[in-house]
Amino acid sequence: MTVQINSNYLEKYAQEYASEVCNRFYSGKQYSTGQDIIQLTNSVQVNFFIIKRLFELWQDELAKLKSNPYFDYRDIAVHEALTQFMNVLSRRIKVERSHLEPLVEEAVKQAVFLATDPVAYYQGEIDNAPSGKINGYLKENKKYYKWNDQVVTFLIDKAGFGLDADAYKRAVAANFQTIQEELQSVNLLLATLGDVKAFDLDAYLIQEEKSSVTENPTAKEEASESFFDTVEKTEEATPKIEEAPAPPKQEGIIEQPSSQKSDGLIASQLWAKFSQESYKGMKGIIGDLTESVAINQRFMFTKELFDGNNDLLNHALKALDDCSGFEQAIDLVNTRFLNELKWNPESEPVNEFLYLVFRRFSD
Repeated sequence: MTVQINSNYLEKYAQEYASEVCNRFYSGKQYSTGQDIIQLTNSVQVNFFIIKRLFELWQDELAKLKSNPYFDYRDIAVHEALTQFMNVLSRRIKVERSHLEPLVEEAVKQAVFLATDPVAYYQGEIDNAPSGKINGYLKENKKYYKWNDQVVTFLIDKAGFGLDADAYKRAVAANFQTIQEELQSVNLLLATLGDVKAFDLDAYLIQEEKSSVTENPTAKEEASESFFDTVEKTEEATPKIEEAPAPPKQEGIIEQPSSQKSDGLIASQLWAKFSQESYKGMKGIIGDLTESVAINQRFMFTKELFDGNNDLLNHALKALDDCSGFEQAIDLVNTRFLNELKWNPESEPVNEFLYLVFRRFSD
C-alpha cells in the first residue's frame, strides 16, 4: 500500500515543538551557544541536525569571502589566516531565539524524515553532495548522522569507489533491505521527542507507514580547531529541558492496574518479589535513576537492553524518574520498552534493571 504523508501535521508539530523548546531555554537566557545546542533537547538527532545547519551556514560564509575577486585567497598566508579566523568564529556561536526557533523546527522535520524513511533521507544527502565528491561529503557529515546511520556508513571510506550518484543511491536502498531488521524501530526513535511533545505517528503516516520529504538541514560536534570538528568527540548530550514536577510517589505495595497488559510485567508481583530479596547485594532506596545507575550497569543496560543506544537509555531513565510510583513505572516499561526492544523478562539484565526501578520507588 502506498503511504501518504500528512505534511500539515508535521508542519504544525515542528512549529509547536520548536516553540516549546525555545520557551524553556530562553526563559532565563538571551542567547544559545554551540554547547547549549548540543544539549538542547532529549533528541540527539534533533540537536545535531541544528549543528549541521550551522556548519553549512559557516561554510557559506567562507565561500562568500573567497568569491571576492579583489584578493588572492590562494595565497598561503591568507589561507592560514582565514582558516584561523573561521575556526575562531565557529567557537563564538551566539544565537537569539528568533534565529534558533526556525532551525529547531527544520531539524525536527528532518529527524522525523530520517526516522521514518532512512533510504529517502540518505539518498537526498547523496543528491546534496557536490559533483564527484559524494564520498567526501558523506564522510564529512557522518558525525551528524545519529539515527539509522548503518544505512549509509558502509559507503563511507570507499575512496575511489568509482560510483555515480545513482549507483550510490541504489547501494543505499540495497543495504537497507539487508539490514532493516537490525535498525531501531521508528517508535523508539521518535519517543525521544516525547519529552517536549509526543509525536503521533498514525497522524503523520496515513494508511500504513513510511515518510516523505522536506529538505536536509545540519547538526553535530567534535574536538578539533573549529567548533564543528569538536562536535564529534562530544558525548551524546544529557538534555537540558526540564519537565514539570512529578506527582508524589506512592507508598506501600501496589495493586496491579486494570490497564496492565496480561502478557506484560505485573507490578504487584515484582514488588512482592523484590521486597523479599536482596538482588546482587543491592538494597536500600536510591535517588533518581539518571544519577544512580553505576557505570558498569549503564554499559550493560545500553548493550543488552537498549540496542547499544545510550541516548535511548538516558531517555528511559528520565521517563521512569518522572513516574509517580512503581506501578506507573512498570506500566511504562510494558508499553514503551518490553515489547519494542524484545526484552526477556526472565533475563539477568532485565531483572537488574527492574530491581533498580523498585529501589527508586520503594519508599
